[in-house]
Amino acid sequence: MPKDVPGPGSQDQSIDADFCIIGAGAGGLALATAAAAFGQRVVLVEKHKMGGESLNYGSLPSKALLAAARRAEAMRTASPFGIRGVEPLIDLAGVQTHIRGVIARVAPNAAAERFAGLGVRVISAPAKFIDKSTVVAGDFRITARRFVIATGSSPSIPAIPGLADVPYFTSDSLIDNSQPIAHLIVIGGGATGLELAQAYRRLGSRVTVLDAAQALGDQDAELALVVLNKLNSDSIAIREGVRMTNVSGEQGRLVVEFATADGPERIEGTDLLVAVGRKPNIADLGLDAAGIKTRTGHVMVNAGLRTRNRRVYAIGDVVGAAQSAHVAANHAEVVLRRTLFRLKARSAGQKAAAVIFTDPELAYVGLSEAEARARFGKIHVLRWAYHENDRAQAERETDGHIKVITSKRGAILGAGIVGAQAGELIQMWSLAISQGLNIKAMTQWISPYPTLSEINKRAAFRYFATVPSNPFVRKVIALLAKLG
Repeated sequence: MPKDVPGPGSQDQSIDADFCIIGAGAGGLALATAAAAFGQRVVLVEKHKMGGESLNYGSLPSKALLAAARRAEAMRTASPFGIRGVEPLIDLAGVQTHIRGVIARVAPNAAAERFAGLGVRVISAPAKFIDKSTVVAGDFRITARRFVIATGSSPSIPAIPGLADVPYFTSDSLIDNSQPIAHLIVIGGGATGLELAQAYRRLGSRVTVLDAAQALGDQDAELALVVLNKLNSDSIAIREGVRMTNVSGEQGRLVVEFATADGPERIEGTDLLVAVGRKPNIADLGLDAAGIKTRTGHVMVNAGLRTRNRRVYAIGDVVGAAQSAHVAANHAEVVLRRTLFRLKARSAGQKAAAVIFTDPELAYVGLSEAEARARFGKIHVLRWAYHENDRAQAERETDGHIKVITSKRGAILGAGIVGAQAGELIQMWSLAISQGLNIKAMTQWISPYPTLSEINKRAAFRYFATVPSNPFVRKVIALLAKLG
């Protein structure tokens, strides 16, 4: 079935639904799928592309780009394996074909036709509240028992003099680039900026990163340092603590001027990427008419993700949560459990893992060391290095380590991993924290040998490292030995 796209001159049509979901990104699609499966009448409104930012511009295409960059780097660094390393010939148009192919293979899962087949009515138009219980979208007036705002976010654009007058990329638009970039200047040293910086460096570009504060400053400094050292070894120039004062020039010759502690400086590049964060897409939604409050640009919600308007929930990026598809999907589960089953479900919050997909990857879940010390005082910090892992040695992936935070009694409070496949390895700790497991449980499983996942078990055993030297334990063991 095609999307509902009213033709010219069509009259307003009234629709009454159980759920009206505004936004067909990761969270909106997850909620629409589940609600329809439970027999709910669902209307899904999307003004742009089905699948949202995550599918079309963000998580998926950027990981496809990073995968291409990894292949290029593998060709350069094959010599230690007895294979002659070569400088790859980079075809950015071919890389773009790869990215679009990945999107095309996944896109059917988010297609309007698929959701129509599930019983979801899909409307392609901007949505706007006109009162507390009505949304208009194109020529449709929609009333519903529950509305859910799931409109995601867009790149933030800083107020830098001259920026509006020059061409620049955002994280969304850079994914569409198929032209060689000689020197990419990246404004923003967060996760997105550094992922793309490393990708383009490995695809043959010179890259300079400028950050007003500290690169990866919102991460555990101990883990972030491993990533930053690797970026430095990749010849990515990172300038921290600089204040951008002006941007000028044209495509192929752009100049960024910035102030440092030692005085003003300038750098010239061929292309510019602005990656300073994202802002919620809540403009023009008519939130005031719906009685929905906002704060610092985000929709205000309670622990159950409900707004001041009891009919309206908000999920994903618009509520100021961690900006990721999996968090938005978790929010969808919370709304479903609260509305259909009257359960007191809450967002996973800090229990939701996050990954920075640089090389090495940096993944974390739960509390950081600083947060745990502030909340609990005395804690245990358990570490295990990749270079102590046999699989890491075989793969020559020995940079990095795991860091686990527990309470005095062994409750798992948080974990961070920096190293190869950290995004996969962190999932065990995400499960442990979500289930309230004690560190002892993380020692009571058999890890296949040799695998990277052994570092999880090795770190857990560090909690008990002092037990053999405990005088009381040694006396008990000696007594039992005599009795035996």
